[in-house]
Parts: sequence; C-alpha cells; structure tokens
Amino acid sequence: MQEGQRKGETLLLTRLLERKFGPLSDQQRSCLEEVGADTLLNWGERILNANSIDEVLQH
Repeated sequence: MQEGQRKGETLLLTRLLERKFGPLSDQQRSCLEEVGADTLLNWGERILNANSIDEVLQH
C-alpha cells in the first residue's frame, strides 16, 4: 500500500514539475523515482516558490 501511495506522489510531483518547468529529463525522472516519501513531500512544497527545477530537486 505504501508503494502505491509513493507512486501516486511521484506521479503528481512529476505532473506539477512538467506543468511549471516543461518536460523532465530521464535523469530527473530517475531522481524522482529513487527518493523517499519525505523527500517527495519536501519537493512538493518547494515547487511553489522555485524558479527552476534544480531549486526543487536539491537534496
């Protein structure tokens, strides 16, 4: 169940990033798939104020 939730979070964040910044690179997609749920949540909050995708995906 947790894996399904994480996949949903990844999908939502991917869609938000693409809508704001355009298509993601393969490396950016891999990065999203490899991080944990807490990091995805942090990145989801960062997207609101970020000016670039790099600002969002900082660890």
